[in-house]
Amino acid sequence: MSFDASSLANAVLRQLQAYDPGHDLPALRAKFGGQLAELGSNENVSGPSPQVYAALQGAMPEIIRYPDPRGMSLKRALARHLGVATDAIALGNGSHELLILLAQCFADSQTSIVHSEFGFAVFPIATAVAGARAIRVKAMPADHAEAPYGHDLDAMAAALSNDTRIVFLANPNNPTGSWFDDAALERFLAQVPSHTLVVVDEAYREFVDVSGSGGAMPLLDRFPNLVVTRTFSKAYALAGLRIGYLVAHASVVAVIERLRESFNVNAMALVAAEAALADQAHLQTSCSNTRRERQWLAQQLGERGFRILPSQTNFLLLDLGRDAAALERQLFERGVIVRPMGGYGLAHTLRISIGTRDENLRLLESLP
Repeated sequence: MSFDASSLANAVLRQLQAYDPGHDLPALRAKFGGQLAELGSNENVSGPSPQVYAALQGAMPEIIRYPDPRGMSLKRALARHLGVATDAIALGNGSHELLILLAQCFADSQTSIVHSEFGFAVFPIATAVAGARAIRVKAMPADHAEAPYGHDLDAMAAALSNDTRIVFLANPNNPTGSWFDDAALERFLAQVPSHTLVVVDEAYREFVDVSGSGGAMPLLDRFPNLVVTRTFSKAYALAGLRIGYLVAHASVVAVIERLRESFNVNAMALVAAEAALADQAHLQTSCSNTRRERQWLAQQLGERGFRILPSQTNFLLLDLGRDAAALERQLFERGVIVRPMGGYGLAHTLRISIGTRDENLRLLESLP
């Protein structure tokens, strides 16, 4: 008897493709061993604070217990760090989960969600999960002087509809590496009606070093419809533990709490995130190292004739101007893993995470 459950899925899911995780990295690690250069997942190769390892070791006896369903110890630490109230914070299994929750809580088939053409991949997924109408706004042109393929905030403001409940922004953006400054965000927020949430995903915030880009947090008091999502996966180097958070008006968080899974953040992640947050000196050193290596690698690639887009993240976007599949395959065969961007509609580009100096040198040696 043949059986295909896809025919039983709801109408939205029948149109949705599963997330593409890329190559089978465990198998590649076994094949290449220490010679594998993993430059495809935007991880922080500097690693977490030593305090994280100590905190995890101390918490091991408690793994027989369920985690704190409210995560209050971490929330209190975040509240002190950010200067907000604990009831303005929601925790998630990475910021990915929180973006999905926002769409599920505030959008449905009678509403629309606005996002940029080359915005973070979770934005259209969240829109589809909610059954909302997607308004996909054309990005900046490839030859834009400051933000090639970046968010066109003026066009996004013009695209708002009366039924728009969420605007998704990423600053800086994955996969383009582009960003917009605080003044541009403030101008945008001033054009958005109060019944539309503006969600600014700041997963790469800690890597930003350009002036005038301090982030969206200071605008929360003035714009109650603003939501900021962040993660411990990138700069804090806790990608394997999956923990993120959002900061928003308390009433937004209260709605999210109605749907959030009770134990969505595991106990070890809560402990590790609090320890990582406490060691800001390690964070600053790690981010400084990443920024320095980002600049060096961009220069090296540029000297080899490659077009590298401006970036304020822990990755670079290489624009070949032609299909990038052949180059990606060549690197793969030499144990250098980068991320092709065909799924974003940018098949002529490769996203390259900032690795260790040895990994970055292996990348350069493997290029034609």
